[in-house]
Amino acid sequence: MLNEVYQRLDPVAFKVGPVSVQWYGLFYIIGFLLAALLVSRLARRWEIAFDWDSILTMLIACMLGAIAGGRIGYILFYGNGYYFEHPEKILAFPISGMSYHGGMIGLAVGLVVTSRVLKVPLLSLGDLASVSTPIGLGLVRVANFINGELWGSATDLPWGVVFEAAGPLPRHPSQLYEAFLEGAVLLAVLYALARRKPPLPQGSYFGVYLIGYGVFRIAVEFIRQPDAQIGYLLGTTWLTMGMLLTLPMVLGGIVMLYVALKRNEPQRGQLVQED
Repeated sequence: MLNEVYQRLDPVAFKVGPVSVQWYGLFYIIGFLLAALLVSRLARRWEIAFDWDSILTMLIACMLGAIAGGRIGYILFYGNGYYFEHPEKILAFPISGMSYHGGMIGLAVGLVVTSRVLKVPLLSLGDLASVSTPIGLGLVRVANFINGELWGSATDLPWGVVFEAAGPLPRHPSQLYEAFLEGAVLLAVLYALARRKPPLPQGSYFGVYLIGYGVFRIAVEFIRQPDAQIGYLLGTTWLTMGMLLTLPMVLGGIVMLYVALKRNEPQRGQLVQED
């Protein structure tokens, strides 16, 4: 049944004259907007003064950072030297190829910029972003499924999907596995923790996010096919670039959570711009 649904999907959400709007780009925008709404809700719940001007500043900085970082990360981690030989393809439209890990670094840079511009605690910003980020993750993974990319290994399970670019065999819809785990499940866990009163100490949610995303991503990588230009690493039949880049996130998340709980710094402070 899932395969039948997939075969009827169109990567183009709608057209406006000669312009085609794809689900991938649309879900990026929707993800950031929903994340901004959740940040506003959490800031009020944690009794942190964070007005819509501040949220807009954070939204723009993180969006630009995530997009630029995602593209640069793909070029460095997955380009396999291609873009160094063809630099004109880096910004060729439509842009194809984004890296989550690069986007994560770019988003972090956006948070640093926001923290300095608004004079706000960086760890509190990181916690707010961590709780809301799974929304966009889940939506983008659904878009990957619609686009027929990042598929899994062959399977005979009833929900296997035939992706045209992957050949005639049904494959694991690993994009939907990630949408469920990295999106729905991770969001549910973080939001449940965020509803605690008082909230967990500064940095705790960021630590939980890094651990949760890392564990889920590595688990799915065992059945997700690696990028063709990279393949498996170190002569193995299981180690992927995604695993290699994600493992430090898990270790860093454990350290972050431990330090945050030990410091026990409350989510406090007035997050407002200075006159």
